[in-house]
Amino acid sequence: MDRTKRKGLGILFILGAAAGFAFMDLFVSLAGDLPTMQKVFFRNLFAAVIVFFILLFDKQKFRIHSKQCLPWLFLRSLLGFLGVVLNFYAIDKISISDASILNKLSPFFAILFSALLLKEKPARMEVLFVVIAFGGALFVVRPSFSLEILPACAGFMSGACAGFAYTCVRILGVKGERGLMTVFFFSAFSTVVALPFFLIGYEPMSGMQLLWLVLAGVSATVGQFFITAAYRFAPAKEIAVFDYAQVPIAALLGFFFLAQTPDVWSWIGYAIIIGAAIARRFYDLHRKPRTKNGGENEKNEQTG
Repeated sequence: MDRTKRKGLGILFILGAAAGFAFMDLFVSLAGDLPTMQKVFFRNLFAAVIVFFILLFDKQKFRIHSKQCLPWLFLRSLLGFLGVVLNFYAIDKISISDASILNKLSPFFAILFSALLLKEKPARMEVLFVVIAFGGALFVVRPSFSLEILPACAGFMSGACAGFAYTCVRILGVKGERGLMTVFFFSAFSTVVALPFFLIGYEPMSGMQLLWLVLAGVSATVGQFFITAAYRFAPAKEIAVFDYAQVPIAALLGFFFLAQTPDVWSWIGYAIIIGAAIARRFYDLHRKPRTKNGGENEKNEQTG
């Protein structure tokens, strides 16, 4: 498959992931006042079960590609688990659109972690866009000497964890690991780790709360499949901008189902972060022809 087709598929998959995760945020919020770990457990349990049955009918079943993939599977799962916990905590305390935009700092973190782990050296302008995006996050977090900023800080850190996790996904794709196995390993790992916390802090649920958590698990599984596929088809810096579709989707869902309306500072933060993502995308489009004509060796463009 040529590079253009791979990139097109990556964009389609990442848009599907944006919708899946936006609905996951909505269903988690609709589940109400339940312990965060209880929500995390059910989110990952249903994902693990769904992927388990899919793998049963796969020719390679539960075979891991190579021993070299194991450390990255564990690292991806650990950081992904921490990211989910922090994101769910943020969703319970702030609007789902605020939680979404902070979590969607992950592509900018992915640029930093890709430079560290994949040696994909970012250009100076890309670093500038990262700085601008983090500056936009300040309008959403609104730092202060108060415990009230903890949920927003948790949302910010969930983006860092997700960015690292998605970089691990990219490494696993380069090493030849199947997307299905990556998703299953993460879901099963997270379910097992969350289980003791779930049992200790369990609170009874109504039928509707259980239904919302089931739907959250299904939506998360769809989003996870799509995001895993997206970063296997194309580098993060080429398609990450489309991940921001989750923010307007989450804002609409929050408005219609949760009566949530972001304040003006949040909208400013959204505009800065999404603007930085779009500007970086246009920068890449403008830079590529010059790179090609100049004969430079763009190593990080060949990893997809």
